[in-house]
Amino acid sequence: MPIYARIGVAAAAALAVSFAATPAVKWFAHRIGAVDVPGDARRLHKSPIPRLGGLAIFIGFLLSVVVLADIDRQVQGVLIGAVLIIILGVIDDVVQLPALVKFVIQILAALIAVYHGVVIDFFSNPIIFSPVEYVSLGYLSIPITVIWIVAITNSVNLIDGLDGLAVGVSTISSVVMLIIAWMVSDPNVAIIMAALAGACLGFIPYNFNPAKIFMGDTGALLLGYVLATVSIISLFKFYAVVTFAVPFLILALPLFDTSFAFLRRLLKGQNPMQADRGHFHHRLLDIGLSQKQAVAVLYAVSGILGLAAVVITTSDEFRALILVIAVIVAAAFVFFVYKGKRK
Repeated sequence: MPIYARIGVAAAAALAVSFAATPAVKWFAHRIGAVDVPGDARRLHKSPIPRLGGLAIFIGFLLSVVVLADIDRQVQGVLIGAVLIIILGVIDDVVQLPALVKFVIQILAALIAVYHGVVIDFFSNPIIFSPVEYVSLGYLSIPITVIWIVAITNSVNLIDGLDGLAVGVSTISSVVMLIIAWMVSDPNVAIIMAALAGACLGFIPYNFNPAKIFMGDTGALLLGYVLATVSIISLFKFYAVVTFAVPFLILALPLFDTSFAFLRRLLKGQNPMQADRGHFHHRLLDIGLSQKQAVAVLYAVSGILGLAAVVITTSDEFRALILVIAVIVAAAFVFFVYKGKRK
């Protein structure tokens, strides 16, 4: 089967399975008590909504990858770690595990991937005028890899605050990584990303506002983990100087949101792990946007940054210009969100 056909089939199969499995997962969530009951100002829904929707995403993704992708050692590590993340998410969606327990299990899942060869050994040198094109991490490769995986895993989880937001941003990131993998002749990564994008698209109709089901920690942690690990397999191997920014641009929205959340809480003397109502999506709601409008704005920002990542990867003439524009867009967005007048 030609590679483009395998990519298309991977996306279509994952979409169909995820879409078909979501009603069953919704029923199962009700049966085991995995239901989100509104109880504080951060929650915007007014009635109980089942969590656990990420289980449907995982089923569609896993079946598509197992059937259509080449399961080498690195992909094995990603899948085994993803299974552990799913178990963690399902338990947490039912009984609300302590943050420390979740953090330790996320580190364990990251180490499983590292053991199977998913490691950031080097990255392109961000110092443009340096004669050294890439930096070898040496003994720091394992801790930096674990930090990257755990950070992205939690970043996607933290932006999961509006209907359809986290799954939509993850879809955009998956599609961008698919395009880059196709352009640099990495078909296996393209198939894996097609499967993830398809699984997300199959779930989105149930998760758009007003949501019928949430993907919960099961889905948010899974999407963050897969995006983080696959980005290591595919994106960090570029040597070109400006491509240092590629994985950060693709995952910029959750990374920026998480970084600002931690900084904001520390400056206020709060526990950085304590949830609050100060994320980008909350700020957009506070300046008068509806849920759908806020999600659309964040989709647009994620899409622009993803497009910049594609251009940087494939174009020689305008890489620096596109990078500057992308940074300006992101900075303008942050300024708009934090300086906008609250309702």
